[in-house]
Amino acid sequence: MATGKNGETAINMPETKASVKGTAPLLNSSKTVSTVEHPNRGVKKGFAIGDFVLRLCALGAALGATVAMGNADQVLPFFTQFLQFEAQYDDFDTFRFFVLAMGMVSGYLFISLPFSIIGIIRPFATKPRLFLVIFDSMMAALTIAAGSASASMVYLAHNGNDDVNWLPFCQQFGDFCQSASGAVIGSLLAAALLLVIIILSAFALKIN
Repeated sequence: MATGKNGETAINMPETKASVKGTAPLLNSSKTVSTVEHPNRGVKKGFAIGDFVLRLCALGAALGATVAMGNADQVLPFFTQFLQFEAQYDDFDTFRFFVLAMGMVSGYLFISLPFSIIGIIRPFATKPRLFLVIFDSMMAALTIAAGSASASMVYLAHNGNDDVNWLPFCQQFGDFCQSASGAVIGSLLAAALLLVIIILSAFALKIN
């Protein structure tokens, strides 16, 4: 407050800042979104990797069984003028079914590998895994059927059956029986691996 010469009193008013355009600080509205990994992601991915590895092993066993049975062939070194003693897999309907069934299983396991890779990339994708569980069950049943039927034929080839006068012939056709026996073992190994794969897939589907 100031007093002038003519006695007038001047009151000094504080300057308002209405005319002053201030720059308000800008608030950063962008929020940093932190990616929170699902607690079960590692577990499901581990199941998917195990599925892929076991699927490769099953493919090798099934393909090896198919090749071994398909190459089961032996010709005895002695023969007569009218007869030649030879044993081939296609002489037995059971072994022909075995080659056909194991060929189908091998083809399916090869085709299923990309679906298994999808399970590794996307662990929470349920449709590919459900597709694999359904067809794995069908192929496991087919493998067990082919392997068990051929195992009975291999047993008869080794031991025969006295009740129906079926004589064993593996003493003469040793290489043929060895190939057939190896093929049966490979098919049963493939069936066991498929069962393990089905169990792993069921656990993976159960985990959310």
